[in-house]
Amino acid sequence: MSQVAISFDVSVPMRDGVILRADVYRPTGPGPWPVLVQRTPYDKASPQAAAQLDILKAVRRGYIVVQQDTRGRFASDGEWLPWAHEHQDGYDTVEWAATLPDSNGNVGMFGGSYTGNTQWSAAVAGAPHLRAIAPQITWSDPADGIFFRGGAIEHGLNLWWSLMTAAGQYPKVAVDSGELFARLGATISDFDRLAEVTYWEMPSGAAPALTRTNLPDIGTRRALRDSSSMAEARVAGRHGEVTVPSLNVGGWYDVFLQGTLDNYIAAREQGHLTRLIVGPWEHLHDLNPRPERAGMVNYGLGSMAPPSGDGTMTGIQLDWFDQFLPNEPVETEPDPGVDIFVMGLNQWRHEQQWPLARATDTEFFLHPGGQLSTAAPTADVASSSYVYDPADPVPTTGGALVMASDFLPGAFDQQAVESRADVLVFTSDPLQQDLEITGRVSATLFAATDGPSTDWVVRLCEVDERGTSLNIVDGITRIDTESGRVDEHTIDLWSTSIVIKAGHRLRVQVTSSNFPRWDRNLNTGEDPAVAVEHRVAQQKIFHDTARPSRLVLPVVPTS
Repeated sequence: MSQVAISFDVSVPMRDGVILRADVYRPTGPGPWPVLVQRTPYDKASPQAAAQLDILKAVRRGYIVVQQDTRGRFASDGEWLPWAHEHQDGYDTVEWAATLPDSNGNVGMFGGSYTGNTQWSAAVAGAPHLRAIAPQITWSDPADGIFFRGGAIEHGLNLWWSLMTAAGQYPKVAVDSGELFARLGATISDFDRLAEVTYWEMPSGAAPALTRTNLPDIGTRRALRDSSSMAEARVAGRHGEVTVPSLNVGGWYDVFLQGTLDNYIAAREQGHLTRLIVGPWEHLHDLNPRPERAGMVNYGLGSMAPPSGDGTMTGIQLDWFDQFLPNEPVETEPDPGVDIFVMGLNQWRHEQQWPLARATDTEFFLHPGGQLSTAAPTADVASSSYVYDPADPVPTTGGALVMASDFLPGAFDQQAVESRADVLVFTSDPLQQDLEITGRVSATLFAATDGPSTDWVVRLCEVDERGTSLNIVDGITRIDTESGRVDEHTIDLWSTSIVIKAGHRLRVQVTSSNFPRWDRNLNTGEDPAVAVEHRVAQQKIFHDTARPSRLVLPVVPTS
C-alpha cells in the first residue's frame, strides 16, 4: 500500500473518565488490520516516539499504529505520576484499540524503556485483546536498575530523567507565561550543571533540584518513603499473570540490561513463547548518530541488528507481530531462541536459550600484590586497604548507564580511575588462549569498614597489550554493618557476552563509589532522604585461605 491516513489527538476514554489522546496511523486500503500500540510519556509526536519501530514501514506492512501520550503528559489529560496508572490505562487503551474502525481486534505493543514497561503493565493487567508484545531496554525489578541498584540510588538516571520530564511538563502546569519561563529557566540551569553542581547537592534521596521542580521524579523518592510504590513499575514476580508472547530486546551496556534478561528467563520458565535479542548497545542506541559504537569500541555496522529478516530491528519486530496479529498469521513457526552479539568476536550468535547451559562458573581469586588468578589463596592472613572519602568519590567512567551527557555509556579506558589510591586493582597474567565470558558475573568480597554503613563496588575490565583497560560489567552493594566486622558480600555485576583475546588480561577493580551514577554512601548509616553529613571510611578487603575474595565468571568453551 502506498498511502497512509493519520488522525491526530484522537480521544481515548479511560475507565475513570480521564481522556488520553493518541495519533492513529492507518492504511488507506480495505481492512481489517491488526493494531500496534505504543504508550509514551515522551510526546507521541516526537522523533523519539518512533525510535524503536518505523511507523510508516509498519503501516505499509498492514498495521494500524497508535501512538498515545500517557496520562498527564503532553496532549493527554489527568495527573502525571510515573507508573501509577499504567496497568489500568494500558488495559483500557488496548481494549479501545481493538475496537478501532478497520481493526481486526488483535493488538500488539512496542517500544522501549518506559514504553517497554507500559507493555508489561498491560500484559500483567490481562488486556483480553493483547496478542503479543515487544519490550525493549526495560527493567524487571525497579529495585535492580531504575530506582536502585544493590541498595544504592540510581542517582545519575534519576536526576537526568526527572529534570528532562519536568521541563516538558511545565507547559501543562504553569499558570502563565511568566511562571512557565521562570520554572523552565531554573530547570534548564540545573540540567546544564548536572555534572558540576546538581548531582552533588544533598541529600541524594531528596535531591534539591527535583524538589525545586515541584513535580514527581522517576519514582525514587516515593520508593524511599513507601517501598510498596515500586509494585506499580515491577514486572518481576508477575510473569505468571502474563499470557502473551514477548520479544525482549536489550543491550550489553544498557542501564536496564539485567531486567531484559530476567524478563525473558521468567517468561520462558512460565512456559510462555518468548524470544531474546541482545546487542552491544547502550540505552539510547536508536538515537545514537554512531549506533555501531558503544564507548570507545566500534562493533561494526553488522552489530545494529541480528542477521535475520530484512536485517533491521523494525523488520524483526514486524516479523514477530506477523505471527500473532493478522487474521491469517504467517505459516512459519515463531523462533523462541536467543540472538546475542558476542563482543570481542564482534559476531552475532544464535542460541536456544539464556543462560547458556554450557557456561561453567569459574573463580578468579584476589591475591596480595594485586594479582588475579584461578589459584586459590595460600596465605593465612592477607588483606588490602584503602580510604574512601565521600567528598572525593571515584568518578563514573563508562558502563551500563544513562545520565547527563558528560557521562557516556559503554567501554572506556579505566587507567585514570585505576591510578586512584581508593581503587584496588587486581590483574591476571596474560591469557594463554581466548576466554569467552557469557552469562551473569558476580563477585564475593570478605570486607570490613570502620563505620556503620558503606558501599562495595566491583568492576571487571579487559586489559590489552598497550595497557588500555576497558570496563565490561560492574555492580554495587550497600551494606549496614558493625565497625571492624568482617562480612561476606556478594556483588551482582549483571551479565555480558565477550571473548577476551589471548595475550590480554583480566582486571578487577574494588572500590566504594561510582559517582554520580550511584549516590555516595556517606558512611553514617543515615537515611539518604535526610543525610547530608559524611565521614571518611577505612576499608579493608581480605584475600586469604579463610576469606577468599573472588570473581565468578561464566566461562564458555571456545572450541
